[in-house]
Amino acid sequence: MSIDDHEVAIAAAEAGAAVVRARYGNALGRVDKGGGDFATEADIAAEQAILAVLSEYRPADAITGEESGSTGPAAARRRWLVDPLCGTLNYAVRNPLVAVNVALHDGDTTRAAASADPFTGETFWTEGQSSRVRRDGRDHLLTPSPGSTLVDVNLDPPFDSHPARLLSAPGFTGRFRPRVLSTTLALVWVATGQRAAYVTYGSVRESVHFAAGIAICEAAGCVVTGVQGQPLHTGPGGLLVAADAATHAELRDLVITSWSPAG
Repeated sequence: MSIDDHEVAIAAAEAGAAVVRARYGNALGRVDKGGGDFATEADIAAEQAILAVLSEYRPADAITGEESGSTGPAAARRRWLVDPLCGTLNYAVRNPLVAVNVALHDGDTTRAAASADPFTGETFWTEGQSSRVRRDGRDHLLTPSPGSTLVDVNLDPPFDSHPARLLSAPGFTGRFRPRVLSTTLALVWVATGQRAAYVTYGSVRESVHFAAGIAICEAAGCVVTGVQGQPLHTGPGGLLVAADAATHAELRDLVITSWSPAG
């Protein structure tokens, strides 16, 4: 029986989410990655569960997993990007704000993506044309909205003075309310209307952390650009995602005016 790419993405993300949920709160061994970063046994087990699904349904495709690296044909056009536990630091201290991300890149096109929340049972997904959330077996269309005025600014290292300059820029707190979530949920929530925008600095090209969230936001109709409003994956990199054009323009101007002179 054939299965669409987006259903494979959903099945893989939900398989990983089941592992993450089952191991939550347990004492978990850690694998040090340096610089204060680490993976837990749950990250590794969740990735293995995801890879099992992808290997079953798409054995000819390549895969890049955060924990296991690249497998499959190196020159394959179709490559799955896997982040088995986005928010490991949250998870390790029993903060249930995490996501499990799976995205399929076919050349320069994202064919499908899914981001599963292990603790709400919600899976956000796209087939490349629209974005939906699967909840209790039913799919609901995602509708972005700037109404919350909440803007998540990624403060995970490595970063320099740019985020601090943005947060302290005249006009930012008068218009927006900053949040720091440190997981893909913050990005996906722009598509759901739970956030007005999301900002991160640094490259996000071919990133297992961002690929699924970017695809879901783009298909939902969010404005998705590089951090200074330039085309995505060009210029200084980074990511600026907003629920609508007006919010995007305001934040773009704030990012540009707060940009470090050395940056």
